[in-house]
Amino acid sequence: MRSTLPRLLTVGALAGLTLAGTAASASAHVRVTPSTTAAGSYSQLTFRVPNERDDASTTKVTVTLPQADPFLSVSVKPVPGWAISTATAKLPKPVDDEGTTITEAVRTVTWTASGANAIRPEQYQEFAISVGKLPAAGKTVVLPADQTYSNGEVVRWNQPTEAGAAEPDKPAPALTVTAAEGGHGAAPAAAPSAAPAAAAAPESGGTASTDSTARWLGGGGLLAGVVGIGAGVLGWTRPRKDGQV
Repeated sequence: MRSTLPRLLTVGALAGLTLAGTAASASAHVRVTPSTTAAGSYSQLTFRVPNERDDASTTKVTVTLPQADPFLSVSVKPVPGWAISTATAKLPKPVDDEGTTITEAVRTVTWTASGANAIRPEQYQEFAISVGKLPAAGKTVVLPADQTYSNGEVVRWNQPTEAGAAEPDKPAPALTVTAAEGGHGAAPAAAPSAAPAAAAAPESGGTASTDSTARWLGGGGLLAGVVGIGAGVLGWTRPRKDGQV
């Protein structure tokens, strides 16, 4: 039984480390969180951008908006220390908006850091835009994002995630539109506040520093480790009968 203790401890520790590593990997992507996904509504889209490099800072983030179902209304929430620019593009086909023909719409939104405001290693920043109206229920809105580092590297988060398939290495931020609330177009979301967003800061255990998936997976890793250690301790302390080793 004594010879089994090291193996039990090793298995428990490895299980905990594996799940904790999975949690870190799952949270280390550029992701979007909508304030609502109801068809026909206006939604605030918040992009969480973590810095994934140990030797470089994130200096620029560009999000590309859809053209097949364009957002005819786009406004951007200011971020202290970051310049914001938008670019419009001609639509593949005109869109009718309550009797008005729209031929172009905002195509990209870019945030560029000034000086020390870049996202440093082990930090993240959030960027928010208000858009509308969301397209019909059941549609998936894909929002590719380019993340530029201070060393010149550009990471393109543009790979679609297929239903039932494993998540790709560089998944594009996306949301799926749901049915309109009450069967009618949802009321527009409140306009973004002009108050400055919180500056990026190292993750320190606050609720904004990790997402729920990472917390659950990390907790599962710790639990697995504790179970392994407990099993080892019970085996170590169990009295031996005569003739047993």
